[in-house]
Amino acid sequence: MDKKGLLSIGQMAELNHTTIATLRLYDKEGLLTPTYTDPETGYRYYDIRKNARLDLIAYMKELGMSLGEIRSVLKSGDLTRIESILVERDEQIYREIRDLKMQHNAVKRAIHAIERYRKSPDKGTISLEFIERRYICGIPCSKNFYQGDLQDFEDCLTELRGALIAKQIPELHTYSVGTSIRGEDFAAGRFLADQIFIFADYTLYKERQDVQIVDSGMYACIYADNYDDELSYADRLLDYCREHHYYISGNYFCEILSEFKIFDEDQRGMFLRLQVPIDFARQ
Repeated sequence: MDKKGLLSIGQMAELNHTTIATLRLYDKEGLLTPTYTDPETGYRYYDIRKNARLDLIAYMKELGMSLGEIRSVLKSGDLTRIESILVERDEQIYREIRDLKMQHNAVKRAIHAIERYRKSPDKGTISLEFIERRYICGIPCSKNFYQGDLQDFEDCLTELRGALIAKQIPELHTYSVGTSIRGEDFAAGRFLADQIFIFADYTLYKERQDVQIVDSGMYACIYADNYDDELSYADRLLDYCREHHYYISGNYFCEILSEFKIFDEDQRGMFLRLQVPIDFARQ
């Protein structure tokens, strides 16, 4: 065959800003065959009109289609096949964007948690704080760890994480944990574990029906750096509210701000913010 007017594989690659290896792969995969292959040398030569097919392959790759999908489309010549593949790709991209958004939110929460830990008051400090609206997703506590020990809490935490996995909630959410006591129980001095939950983000709230809203408001708070101190510090917080005649207007929360003993593998190190919503209007 007369090779006059044909492009060598090197020229074809340079002209289209690709590589010789890529053109060889496309030939092997049946996506773009050379116009002529020298039977003696095995050198490949291309008609410049092959650029149209190469452009189409490049475009499909930019859309996220695999070489196998591109081969299927080119072989079938069916436009609906392209459409169905792109619809699937669109859904995949949406899921990836959602997962990246959740990961981004988790990173921001982690940064915020470390910053709050660094700037939080000393343990035992009582303060009044305005806390923004939050979102929680959890399960009832199967054990009252306030009358038990850390193992009871760990059992409840394991059950929570199992429930979240069953709900297909990403594991990134399971590191921002809290527990609650019903407001009327806390006000009466009854420490009965009610729920264990994660603090979710707005994205998860919009996607799910089982995420609850915790309204913004003023909270009486006290800080602790040890799980075993929660009960005594919660008692102090309750006494403070009674002393100042604050009306307890909602559930008590124990929020794990940070697990900062990261080099101790034998116990869970916690920095806690114990908090209860209060109402000044009913003093």
